[in-house]
Amino acid sequence: MAKLRRIRPCLWYADQAEDAARFYVGIFPNSSIGMITRYGKAGFEIHKRPAGSVMTVEFELDGMTFTALNGGPIFTFNEAVSFEVHCDTQEEIDYYWEKLSAGGDPKAQQCGWLKDRFGLSWQVVPEIMADMVRSENSEKWERAFAAMLTMKKLDIAALKRAYDG
Repeated sequence: MAKLRRIRPCLWYADQAEDAARFYVGIFPNSSIGMITRYGKAGFEIHKRPAGSVMTVEFELDGMTFTALNGGPIFTFNEAVSFEVHCDTQEEIDYYWEKLSAGGDPKAQQCGWLKDRFGLSWQVVPEIMADMVRSENSEKWERAFAAMLTMKKLDIAALKRAYDG
């Protein structure tokens, strides 16, 4: 596990922290599960979690460290926060889209966004989009953007065709 970073995302789950961490580690390369902490008897009146049950799971996805917390059903994920997965090829887009969306909400898919089976939002985007956005030719970018708005999973070839006119 990598050295602790100053800033690290902490993901709140009702009781699926370990399942979620193992799901994500199984998708991304260079990933691993780190320390797993468990609830004790102290604080039961507040957290209501059984002693011995998983409290937190430290995990790393392709070099980025996360904490997953079983905090109960008080909070849930929403689309205000998402994780971007930048891809170089259509094969990568297809892979991450298929893996992350498996069991997720198909109605929450638009413009490269998806919601996984734990309710977490992801954006699976081609790296080439960054070049298109920075283009000095706004007409080209407008065409690519309009094409993107019609897609769920992004299609690099179709985006390039729209960009090129």
